[in-house]
Amino acid sequence: MEDKKIRYRKVYRKLTIKTSDGSTVSGKVNIGMHERASDLFTKSDAKFIVMSDVELRESTGKVFFVNKDHIVWAEPDPEDYS
Repeated sequence: MEDKKIRYRKVYRKLTIKTSDGSTVSGKVNIGMHERASDLFTKSDAKFIVMSDVELRESTGKVFFVNKDHIVWAEPDPEDYS
């Protein structure tokens, strides 16, 4: 049996999301081996996305686990793709 090496890398993208309760959350997501931030929603079976360096109301620098079922929209930072 051949050993498989799992590759993991950190590639962060800025993302702003709106949740079903009306909150707008900005932070960074690790897209890892994916090509784009949208792949976290379309090519991943994970129920949650992890956001770091989150800005929400008066809080900054927090880590959030956000249930994808409660995300209304997501917008990547255009500077990440220029």
